[in-house]
Amino acid sequence: MRFLDQEKKKAITFSYDDGVTQDIRFVELLNKYGLKCTFNLNSELLSHKGMLIRNGQRISHYKIHKEDVKDLYDGHEVAVHTLTHPNLTRCDDAEVIRQVETDRLNLSEMVGYEVVGMAYPCGGVNNDDRVADIIKKNTGVKYSRTITTTGSFDLQENLYRFNPTAYHLDFEDMMRLGEKFMELTPETPKIFYIWGHSYEMDYCADYWVKLEEFFKLISHKDDIFYGTNKEVLL
Repeated sequence: MRFLDQEKKKAITFSYDDGVTQDIRFVELLNKYGLKCTFNLNSELLSHKGMLIRNGQRISHYKIHKEDVKDLYDGHEVAVHTLTHPNLTRCDDAEVIRQVETDRLNLSEMVGYEVVGMAYPCGGVNNDDRVADIIKKNTGVKYSRTITTTGSFDLQENLYRFNPTAYHLDFEDMMRLGEKFMELTPETPKIFYIWGHSYEMDYCADYWVKLEEFFKLISHKDDIFYGTNKEVLL
């Protein structure tokens, strides 16, 4: 793992999905605190405008424009989220490959480097061993994140069904884990991996405030490597 090259035993990384316009504010906040994130994008849905109903209110789900992808996510990582966001467990083998590899190639062309990461789209059961094996054997993807949180900082052997530590809207749990991670003095490598969607910060007026409180807690620590998913996992 690359963060070991930094002679540090702890790493923190973020993974956010969908490539929505709220990422603009989120990237500014990450940069303010020196944190790194991997952004998982659907290349065929870029520039699309949409709305979601959450907590009884309308939430903007506007996608970033294709021409803005490279500059917005500069210094972070862009990764696969499939072309059009289907549940891959319901797709046949050929469609899994098309959704993943074509998205990977499209995004690689946009950002000017080879995209190798991924996050599975859709909620619920959005991945399985069949899909993971197809991706591993037939695409250029080298790791893929699930939405199954573990509450653990331990390393994982299966990078094609990699489980995150915490979901960002579980603020109390995330802060508790953050405090625990700050206190760790491990002899073996540990990873604190957080996932979410930036549009979810608009669900409640104080969510952005709570997220920044978490950033203050975990940032600028000399014993922690702050990296993208690729920098931490590969």
